Amino acid sequence: MKRENIQPQNFAERIVWFAIIWTYWFYVIGGLYIVGAAVAWILFFHLCRELWKQDEQTPQEDKIEIPWSIWVWIGGMLMMEVALVIGHLNNYLGLGEIIKSTIGWAKGWALLALYPLVGCLKIRPELMYRASALVCRTSLLVSIPLVLAFYLHLPQKLYVSPLRAVGGPSDAFFEVMLYEIDPGEGKPRWRLYTPWAPAAGFVANIYFFMVIQEKDRKLRWLGIAGCVVICQISASRLALICLPAVWLMSLYLSKLSRPPTLIASGFASFLISISTNQISEAIQNFSAMFTAARKDSSRVRAALGRIALYRWEKEAPIWGHGVVVKGPHMVEFMPIGSHHSWFGLLYVKGIVGYLSLAIPLGCEFIHMLYLSQRSIPAKVGLCMVMVLFFYTFGENLEILAYLFWPGLVMIGIGTQSKHIEKEKDHDENPAIEVYSETIS
Repeated sequence: MKRENIQPQNFAERIVWFAIIWTYWFYVIGGLYIVGAAVAWILFFHLCRELWKQDEQTPQEDKIEIPWSIWVWIGGMLMMEVALVIGHLNNYLGLGEIIKSTIGWAKGWALLALYPLVGCLKIRPELMYRASALVCRTSLLVSIPLVLAFYLHLPQKLYVSPLRAVGGPSDAFFEVMLYEIDPGEGKPRWRLYTPWAPAAGFVANIYFFMVIQEKDRKLRWLGIAGCVVICQISASRLALICLPAVWLMSLYLSKLSRPPTLIASGFASFLISISTNQISEAIQNFSAMFTAARKDSSRVRAALGRIALYRWEKEAPIWGHGVVVKGPHMVEFMPIGSHHSWFGLLYVKGIVGYLSLAIPLGCEFIHMLYLSQRSIPAKVGLCMVMVLFFYTFGENLEILAYLFWPGLVMIGIGTQSKHIEKEKDHDENPAIEVYSETIS
């Protein structure tokens, strides 16, 4: 069967398409961090222009509709900026620091609102699936020489891009690495085009749920293999747990409106109720094994969390401290609140920042859950929301938004009613058959 030729058809699709499929080229020149933020703002201004041009004469299929859940994201991320400014003022930080942090907000938290908003443009979900499959296929091919580089004893770091002068969190966002060595265990890990190995597993989880919707069988399986390999070589515990967990949950949650699912849920509830002790013990054993898998990492993460919670509660419970500071020697001088979005928000932006993420994330989950009963793109969007939720406990979302932004665009696409209208009857939709074939 000849592969369907999917190519961008408008300005927004061209920007998104090339930003994804040229990922490794941007990485080689150290431009990924810049591209991730630039694409969001370019397409945001393009959307504003399209809204300005829109009138009663605009065809219905070309009209831009912004659903309520996207407005919640916009409100939440704007509150992040308010919390940032007030936190700086409360802690007597100068205007220079406020400007610097605001630029950081524009390259971080703001993307969590801008990219779902970008998804309201005329961007086909099939284009996202194809672009994701292509970059994951490339990752599969690239992983082979990178693994060989370790066994051939080649240097870990090749160079740091001159684009580092533009500014960013650290050199890690602009350097080209063949592999890295886990300081705790001394074992190799591969991070591909991300700043650290667990981030590669995060991105692989995001792409996986788009790749499985790709209609070309060969490309789909190569993309799936790429995602699984990345999760494995990144040595990320969360990546290996998140992928199957979100996959199984999405299969269940997207069929909640169907009678067989409700009947099965009733039986499952009964079985769970009579097996509570065994389930609780199994969860405790799994948690112990998860922690023991990388003791040093778990110890540092736990200590960072305790310090963040204590200082948030005692020093700045409402608006936070405004900025991130390095922790003591016991946490290897890592920033307080890092490796955990919720602890980081409480420390830096207080309870206001915490709610500014929790409310949009919760509202988007409810919206995607409802829409996923009748829409494949919404089902993919639901997976994106669940992956983001999982990773709030292992990463700081805002610092990696420049990498996982295709998942945010997919959330915006999933909210569009035009996809629901096209896919009212799941049983007659060929996309469902593709998905069923993939998971069987």
